[in-house]
Amino acid sequence: MEYLFIGLAIGSVVAYFIFTRFNKTKKQQNAQEQSVVLMEKIRSVCKFITVEGDFSEIYHYQNVKDKWLNLFLGSKKALVLIDAKAYVGFDLTKIKMHPDVKNRTIVLTDFPQPELLSIETDFKYYDKKEGWANPFTSTDLTEINREAKQHIVDKVPQSGLYGEASKQALSTVSLMENLVQTIGWKLDYKALETAVEAPRLKEKDAAKAV
Repeated sequence: MEYLFIGLAIGSVVAYFIFTRFNKTKKQQNAQEQSVVLMEKIRSVCKFITVEGDFSEIYHYQNVKDKWLNLFLGSKKALVLIDAKAYVGFDLTKIKMHPDVKNRTIVLTDFPQPELLSIETDFKYYDKKEGWANPFTSTDLTEINREAKQHIVDKVPQSGLYGEASKQALSTVSLMENLVQTIGWKLDYKALETAVEAPRLKEKDAAKAV
């Protein structure tokens, strides 16, 4: 009988440790699964951080590549009115984060700088002058459109759009925090706070260069 009680006691202890071990492993697995879901949710929230800006510029085009040819055949000039809309946001593939399962924290280790995602342009030509034997070709028009679009791209850093995108990114932290807090997690976003300062400095430098 004594051996029976000892056996039962040992069996109970072993069962307890097995249950505890199993329960701990299950909790770790659940925490790992939660972290994966949370990181995907954060990426979904960040997807909507985009600002847009409207531009209206006049671009002066003159063909200066073939100077000698222009002397004999006449030069080509044009005034181009550019209406454009620029979209600034973040490349989500560059967001780096990892879960700290032990402390139930999602850590943003690297948040990308805002960048020009796309630009829509509409061109209207005014005061287009052709040489007497040097007309505009389709190649010329393609080059003018490319240069005019680049003219707008060069204006974006001075527009304040990068700084505005960073501000919006920081304001979405509350949404991210609400997401992770719903299941008892925390969000470490020091990298995002650092990312806000860089565009401001970039835009100040661009303004000084003008």
